[in-house]
Amino acid sequence: MATRVAVVTGGASGMGRSICERLAARGDRVAVLDVDRDGARAVANAIDGSAISCRCDVADRASVDTAMDAVRNQLGPIEILVTSAGITWFEPFLDVTLESWNRVLDVNLTGTFHCVQSAIPDMVRANWGRIVTISSSSAQRGSPRMAQYAASKGGVIALTKSLAREFAPYQITVNNIPPSAIDTPMVHRSRELGNLPDEDTMASAIPLGRLGTGDDIAAACAFLCSDAAGFITGQVLGVNGGSVL
Repeated sequence: MATRVAVVTGGASGMGRSICERLAARGDRVAVLDVDRDGARAVANAIDGSAISCRCDVADRASVDTAMDAVRNQLGPIEILVTSAGITWFEPFLDVTLESWNRVLDVNLTGTFHCVQSAIPDMVRANWGRIVTISSSSAQRGSPRMAQYAASKGGVIALTKSLAREFAPYQITVNNIPPSAIDTPMVHRSRELGNLPDEDTMASAIPLGRLGTGDDIAAACAFLCSDAAGFITGQVLGVNGGSVL
């Protein structure tokens, strides 16, 4: 398979880090983007000499454009984009403020818009591209006390399907992965704050009986970013252990 230039947002930890590692292992030149500059640099350094890191706040368009230009200058035109950056939020619906609503949508939904719109011109010119957006099973089944999070991720799914149809003539595929309970630092923090139950309780709600891993998501993502997945676009590929059927 040809070596590609791949950009992964939210690449400093969790699923994003696993995706970076998987794409780099197969030979892609990976750009690790994250608001955590030091974390992104650590991941890039741990991969190999072909990976780079860029600080990027996906909610800030200028930051996104600067990071994408840095990738082009150092690695070349962008061919693969995985939008893994996101934040979670727990709050009773009646307590949701416009500020918290906008903050979650700014990162999860508008941030996805910024990244795709900034990167996709390279793919249009090349007449080839792979985009994978990361949403959440919360968007498929709903989640109490997470209205703005579920809404933002539902928007990502709708955006994905629209992009898939619009850019199919350029041989650009756009697909979505909505994970369920994945063992990540974000989940650990939510559990420590009392927003999620313990691991055994979470695992008991999953037919396969365990939490997912970053590697589970990365494996599906790597396939969708391959030449072999060239006839798959506009799809929502659940990687959830059977928790959403």
